[in-house]
Amino acid sequence: MTQREKIIGRILSGTSDHNIDFKELTGILNSFSFTCRIKGSHHIFYKEAIEEIINIQPLNNNKAKPYQVKQIRFLILKYHLNLAKNE
Repeated sequence: MTQREKIIGRILSGTSDHNIDFKELTGILNSFSFTCRIKGSHHIFYKEAIEEIINIQPLNNNKAKPYQVKQIRFLILKYHLNLAKNE
């Protein structure tokens, strides 16, 4: 199991939303081929086949905000995103 698969597993489990590094979260979105633009601390991710635009910001301790991890979990499940298809 690769490191990315482990991180995705942690995101999908929903048990450690408060303990996901912001860098890990942005890496997962990049691995799903999302495009990112940055304005200040806001990292805005979008993808042609996805309706939603993802706007995330890190906490002071470089962790992802738990509600934003939950939003990304919802998108992974809704659009059946996985690394193999790399949609």
